[in-house]
Amino acid sequence: MKEVMISIEEIYVPAKRQHEVDPERVETIAESILERGFDQAIQVRRDDDRGRYVLVAGLQRLEAMKALGEIEVPCLVVQARQR
Repeated sequence: MKEVMISIEEIYVPAKRQHEVDPERVETIAESILERGFDQAIQVRRDDDRGRYVLVAGLQRLEAMKALGEIEVPCLVVQARQR
């Protein structure tokens, strides 16, 4: 799989996943990104019907990138079933 940069605005986080955000963990990850860089891509799947990507894995990393004011995030586009 190839890593691609995707606009954070294009990534949809399903409502059932949004409650999983841990602010302390997001802060720790953001600090790590500042110190060492972004080392593990977020996983998304295409939602061609709506012209967006749906988050599969990496919610805390996505929130950390948002907190850092980033516009794009490294992603792996995977084949995943809708849940």
